[in-house]
Amino acid sequence: MSELTPMLEQYRRIKAQYPDALVLFRMGDFYETFFEDAHIASKVLGIVLTSRNHGKSSSVPLAGIPHHALDQYLPKLVRAGYKVAVCEQVEDPKKAKGLVRREVVEVVTPGTALSERLLEDKRANFLVSIAPGKDGYGLCLVEASTGTFKVTELSRDELWEELEGIMPSEVLLPEGARDLAEEAKNRLPGVFLAKMEDWRFGHERAGERLCEHFGVTSLKGFGCDDLRDGIRAAGAALEYLSENQRGRLGHITSLSRYDRSAYMVLDRTAARNLELLSSFQGGREGSLLALLDRTRTPMGGRKLREWISRPLKQVAPIKERLDAVEALLDEPRWREVVQALEGVYDMERIIARAACGRANARDLVALRRSLEALPLLAEALKDVETDLLKRCREAIGGLEPLADTIRRALVDDPPLSLTDGGLIREGYHPELDELRAISRDGKSWIAELQAREQRRTGIPSLKVGYNKVFGYYIEVTKPNLDKVPSDYIRKQTLVNAERFITPELKEYEAKVLSAEERIGELEYELFVQLREEVARWASQVQRAADAVATVDVLASLAQVAREEGYVRPEVADDDLLEIRDGRHPVVERALGKGQFVPNDLRVDTRDEQIWIITGPNMAGKCLAGDTLVFTDRGLVPIADLMPDGATVGEFAEINCRVRGLNGGSEATHFYRGGWEATVKIATRMGYSLEGTPEHKVWVRNPDGSEGWKRLGDITEGDVVAIERRIDLWGRETTIDHSAAESLKYVKKRYRLPDELDEDLAYMMGLLVGDGTLTYRNYVYLCTRDSFIAQEFRRIADRLFGYKVGCKANGTDYFITSKQI
Repeated sequence: MSELTPMLEQYRRIKAQYPDALVLFRMGDFYETFFEDAHIASKVLGIVLTSRNHGKSSSVPLAGIPHHALDQYLPKLVRAGYKVAVCEQVEDPKKAKGLVRREVVEVVTPGTALSERLLEDKRANFLVSIAPGKDGYGLCLVEASTGTFKVTELSRDELWEELEGIMPSEVLLPEGARDLAEEAKNRLPGVFLAKMEDWRFGHERAGERLCEHFGVTSLKGFGCDDLRDGIRAAGAALEYLSENQRGRLGHITSLSRYDRSAYMVLDRTAARNLELLSSFQGGREGSLLALLDRTRTPMGGRKLREWISRPLKQVAPIKERLDAVEALLDEPRWREVVQALEGVYDMERIIARAACGRANARDLVALRRSLEALPLLAEALKDVETDLLKRCREAIGGLEPLADTIRRALVDDPPLSLTDGGLIREGYHPELDELRAISRDGKSWIAELQAREQRRTGIPSLKVGYNKVFGYYIEVTKPNLDKVPSDYIRKQTLVNAERFITPELKEYEAKVLSAEERIGELEYELFVQLREEVARWASQVQRAADAVATVDVLASLAQVAREEGYVRPEVADDDLLEIRDGRHPVVERALGKGQFVPNDLRVDTRDEQIWIITGPNMAGKCLAGDTLVFTDRGLVPIADLMPDGATVGEFAEINCRVRGLNGGSEATHFYRGGWEATVKIATRMGYSLEGTPEHKVWVRNPDGSEGWKRLGDITEGDVVAIERRIDLWGRETTIDHSAAESLKYVKKRYRLPDELDEDLAYMMGLLVGDGTLTYRNYVYLCTRDSFIAQEFRRIADRLFGYKVGCKANGTDYFITSKQI
């Protein structure tokens, strides 16, 4: 027989199904963790680790969090790199016969997260699945929070270029791909690696899984049936998501083929050198993204980031975007578009949560308000003639019925909880309205019943009352018992009166006593039905959300163009690149308007192919190259307008090695004679240091504190750390064991180790870090850590045959080196 309680046995069975996950086990108002999971949760979340006796076994470690704080604590566990399985009570404890049934309802990992607390509004959160093949790799790109589902096939070099550009949150691999997993750890620092059995990446299984999900017999309609390895990766990704989301994947409505040839490939090094998404200092400020981002919606922010990191290569789609930006330069139209966008929430992620059964009432109200803003956006675009904006206008129509459904069902400001009532609007459901009336108007109904029964029976003293023991009753004094109607049923006899009930009163009593409980249950049932109805619109809402995002980005680029005075470039099908009065957008923003000096440039494949730019250090030579980058390689493919004028042709990426990633300084100046002024200081010991005033060195201050200090701020009395390259260890030597024999004070012969092993290295580390050598030949180790003390004693005994002593204070452990 098991020594654990039935509840803990239930936990062990569930944990066995998810051995690689930290299980949050719902118990009443708390999520509990047990055994090793409890130690992890306590450390990561900073919560108390305690223990409890469960059966005959020794106490079991546990740590718990309140159920209402799940959204607060869950992100901390996932960001710390843990896979988390959320186990809920799936039946009402009041109705359960015996042990409450529990099931894992969701498994959360960095790449499958749906919670807003785990996601950045304007940044995609990708899971990638990789299927190694004979001639290359299948790659599936999934964003669980929006339903994006793309597939392609790549060579090895292309694979890593793609992954370093995407920087996914999670990578899914076959268990047998050990070399690939190791390379992913090295090239994608911090990424979460997930693994599945190799057979789950089988082509036939994957194809069947995808066809079953999309309700088709072939993948030809998606244009990817020839991507054998891509299908393997996509099928495995779908299966992985299905297991984590318990099969709720209604937001994944389509599979698209991802064509890398349409985009310019910018690896992580190129993107960093160009400061496209972040500056050299690591923040968003000072990047091209920060300059161009005037988006009003989270979807628009993510779309702009995608456009910048994946510039177009073909002329036709570039011209199409430029047409749309130019159309939105008209300020009245742009203002109408922006006003409509201000009312739009994150439709993509809301509909995804709804399809996965994770959306709450506030999510659906936000979706309703977003849908109500779409007709205003369509109206603002009604006169545009550009193809791209026309397609966007068409995509955002037809969702009024869904907005009306949500409007009729939910109140404007619903509570966060889904089970405490207050979600559903009055008039939406007859039974709910009746229950609310009972709950709200109970006293008036009782008064009305009492007056009616007094008139019917002719007993003025008749009363209708209630107590917790007998419930509702009608009380009649004994002198009036002869007037009691035949439908009264005797319930209780008192000294001076009798108490009765009637079928009507009994029915009402049942309604009143259960009304509040039933209200909560019924509202939740109605909400779940509504959420399922909303989920059926996933495909249309996703299409509209993508169109809104596109319009948002175009409006953002139009705003920047108008504010900065940019004009449209001429995009031609030739090899000429001509820039007139070119301005580096980011540098110009940093310097301020009017401070940047525009420059011209003309390069073609016939007459003017090579430019050699010379000049003193820090004279701005790099700006000519950057101007090229931000036109022919950057802003034009993004489809923004240009500084003054430009003529450009077809686009293709050119990769080159760039040395030095230190980046620019925010306070860069020209230096007299081409040199930056330096500071030179001399130390009391005869050393000298020279560097710029901004150069930082490690200093001990006169008060004893230590830290980094600018060279220009060092004063007399500071102590500077200097690498002197002194040989602290000396040359290798052999210990002469016989030397100990000649010591007259030696009473016992101790062993001396012949070589340095892990134990001896550990002991030396302890003594160097926390040891003290006294003039009496004692070596002390001071520690309160029982484990360290135990190891110190064990190693001394094993290597030297020496029993370590301990002083009376219980913290100072010593060896008499004279004896050794």
